[in-house]
Amino acid sequence: MGRNRSVTVKDLVDRFQLEVICKGTDYATRALTVTDVNRPGLQFAGFFDYFDPERLQIIGKSEMEYLLGFSSEERRNRFSALLSYEIPAFIISRNLDVFPECEEMAQHYGRTLLRTKQTAVEFTSLAIDYLNHELAPMITRHGVLLDVYGEGVIIMGDSGIGKSETAIELIKRGHRLVADDAVEIRRIGSSLIGSAPELIRDYLEVRGVGVIDIPKIFGMGAVQESTQIDLIIKFEEWTDGYVYDRLGLDDDYMQILDVSVPCVTIPVRAGRNLAGIAEIAAMNNRQKKYGFNSAQMFVEKIDRQVDKNSK
Repeated sequence: MGRNRSVTVKDLVDRFQLEVICKGTDYATRALTVTDVNRPGLQFAGFFDYFDPERLQIIGKSEMEYLLGFSSEERRNRFSALLSYEIPAFIISRNLDVFPECEEMAQHYGRTLLRTKQTAVEFTSLAIDYLNHELAPMITRHGVLLDVYGEGVIIMGDSGIGKSETAIELIKRGHRLVADDAVEIRRIGSSLIGSAPELIRDYLEVRGVGVIDIPKIFGMGAVQESTQIDLIIKFEEWTDGYVYDRLGLDDDYMQILDVSVPCVTIPVRAGRNLAGIAEIAAMNNRQKKYGFNSAQMFVEKIDRQVDKNSK
């Protein structure tokens, strides 16, 4: 299983350069556990059924205009009703003025009160995208991840089998490196997104040469920050006498974070063009996604010919 990452309110403040109006008692330690953001218009109207206090709360101009219609005492009651819940943070958008009653209740209950220059819609979209990425279950796998013809391909195999050498050849052919050696894989929805740890991003190790900086040698077009993982290619040593699949009718999959990823096994021996095989595997995988299975069509063609000859 993948490990769940944590993001604190302070991390959010640093990421989006939010103004801190009031630090809550748990400002530095409060972890965000859900990716949704709530605009508490219904809560200001007194409806708290189905209210999730684990969500970030953000208000925009419409909520502020609504609250302007109340007396100071009524606004205090409305803010008190909301901030009495242990919400992670309350955010005011558009750099709007803060109601004194809001700040008073935030201090009373020890809640974090923040402000952003962005609109409520803009911040909500960015915050959800950020939290989806940061809170996604994540594991690390050994291999090389590349974008090959728009397909995210992880090349796996034992150390020294030729993964990095194949990656170099693929990069020379115009494909893009995402990660070498350690691939961080996050599950976002039903998709797997792969990237490199920050420390080794854009670097690739070639035995006998050392660690090379891919953008410096091949240009920025040779690297990519992340990609969806569409295919796994496993390199293994060629075994004489072993019967390898020659038609490609059997679809194999590898489970990563409970997502099934198509997997092909490539036997490695001297003289095989592994980069070319990887390109073909990527293109074939893309064709299968669009409903074109060349192996199946080949077998059907043979069956039709057999049927024709038997008549």
